[in-house]
Parts: sequence; C-alpha cells; structure tokens
Amino acid sequence: MATKAKKQTARGRKQDRARVAGGQKYEVSYEAKKTRRSASAVKKTVKKVGNSRKKIESRLGRAKKKS
Repeated sequence: MATKAKKQTARGRKQDRARVAGGQKYEVSYEAKKTRRSASAVKKTVKKVGNSRKKIESRLGRAKKKS
C-alpha cells in the first residue's frame, strides 16, 4: 500500500523561503536576478554570511524594508 505524501504546512513553506540553498542552481540564480548580482557573488555571500535570505539580501544591497 502506497503512503500518502504529507502536505507542507504554511510554517514549513515560510521557513523554507527564509533560506537560500547555495547548492541549488535555481535558488542561486533567482537570488542573483533579484539582487542584480552574479550567481558566483550570491554563492560567495552564502558561504560568508550563511543561508539566511535576509542577511544575503542586505549584504548584496537589496534589503527588504519593513512596512
């Protein structure tokens, strides 16, 4: 009997979006396009400051502003 795949919760999605997987090409290229930097610059930043999206974007010059 096949097991049913669990749905990802809203909390899980939110936690996933808060991180950038440096080894995932699509995530690196998305962040590079978003911050108008090269993919290698994004990878270097991930290695330097960790995988927190907020830290990466602030380091690359596109910090999210809280409203």
